[in-house]
Amino acid sequence: MRHPSRARLAPFAAAAALLIPLAGCTGAEDGHGDGPDTGGAHGTPGAAGLRDPYFPHLGNGGYDVQHYALTLDYDPARDHLDATAEITARATQDLSAFNLDLTGLTVRRATVDGAEAAAERAGDELTLRPRDGIDRGKVFRTVVTYSGTPRKMTDADGSAEGWLKTKDGALALGEPAGSMAWFPGNHHPSDKATYDVTLTVPEGLRAFSNGVRTSERTVGGRTTAVWHSAQPMASYLATVAVGRWTTTTSTTPSGIPVLTAADPAVAAGSAALMRRIPELLAWEQENFGPYPFSSTGAIVEQDGDAGYALETQTRPVFPQGSFDVGTLVHEMAHQWYGDSVSPATWKDMWLNESFATYAEWLYGEDFEDTPAQRSFEKAFAEDANWAFPPAEPPTARDLFAPPVYQRGAMVLHKIRQTVGDDTFYEILAGWPAKHRHGNASTEDFTTYVEDVAGEDLSDLWDVWLYGDDKPAKP
Repeated sequence: MRHPSRARLAPFAAAAALLIPLAGCTGAEDGHGDGPDTGGAHGTPGAAGLRDPYFPHLGNGGYDVQHYALTLDYDPARDHLDATAEITARATQDLSAFNLDLTGLTVRRATVDGAEAAAERAGDELTLRPRDGIDRGKVFRTVVTYSGTPRKMTDADGSAEGWLKTKDGALALGEPAGSMAWFPGNHHPSDKATYDVTLTVPEGLRAFSNGVRTSERTVGGRTTAVWHSAQPMASYLATVAVGRWTTTTSTTPSGIPVLTAADPAVAAGSAALMRRIPELLAWEQENFGPYPFSSTGAIVEQDGDAGYALETQTRPVFPQGSFDVGTLVHEMAHQWYGDSVSPATWKDMWLNESFATYAEWLYGEDFEDTPAQRSFEKAFAEDANWAFPPAEPPTARDLFAPPVYQRGAMVLHKIRQTVGDDTFYEILAGWPAKHRHGNASTEDFTTYVEDVAGEDLSDLWDVWLYGDDKPAKP
């Protein structure tokens, strides 16, 4: 995520008790009544939350999503979305019902394997009851048709995520829960999937998303673009950007396609740094190992359209005021640390931000005559970085606070000092290689570092990762 100059409280309200009927679905107004016949459905309902340490109701149990195919038709003039989500998943238990996370919007119809499914709304939960039970291990296909005005979700500190209306279109940002504002899904980082996103907008506008654009055409006054993400992605990293754009294409020295898009009002001011993306990606590949995705790039919006930069997969989003070389290095580093290797739970967020922050320190060391030791000492001296241990944020409010970034980076620097540069750089590249396109926890990381270093680092973890007190000396 962006630099922690303005901490964000991740928004997630527990599901309300009121059941909301679905348009186009039969049943009484309390969400029960005579819905589609569930026959002799067997199994038990999947959990309505994954008991994340900070967001226990986020995500859903009983299944593992394999692929999302999202078809979105957006009219900015009405701020209206007509959409279909086709979700391919594998049951991890015998299921009689399962949940999807979705806030706002009106569900018109839901089917499971082609048969009508009874559907209920309760707060941010959409519960589907298929006509027949789903056997454990079965791959099944859910199709949800829905529409409405997607919501902007406002955090307690005033920053916004979800579906953000802009002057000429919209921007979707999802960390940690905002993606539920524009598509139903299993919105926890532990359930990653591949994506196909088809976006239709009025002619004259263009729509960007993650991955590789496979087609774009204009018919009958509407322009449709199709985007394919072949590598797994956590849903909070999915993005949609609709508007008028100045675009550029290029390739990195290793042949990775680069696609950038900038609001015309900020295109001239961002062009020089946009051109540096291939060079910066090549430098990060030297340090972090092979790039884990099939494309790269950036989206730069006007200030006010987004209040922070975000590492949306393959195509990070920046407001103009945050589009500087340090933030670009940070968000690009997240493609290895956070995007390819995603947190097992939101408590593991320090693993994302520590590496991305340390990438800035390494860039300063290599290009700005600022040794990482100097960056470490500066961070050590700042009291805000000692508010709590990076691996133990007190509440969800603290997940994006300075200790997660700066003290997290200090942990990495202490590892470097302890094991030496050769082993440290082996860890830098080896960690994202070991968990490529997967998830990992803090325990996974500490175990991995000790295995590579060949030594017990308990004292380091006790003081720098988990310790409450600031050491007397850096």
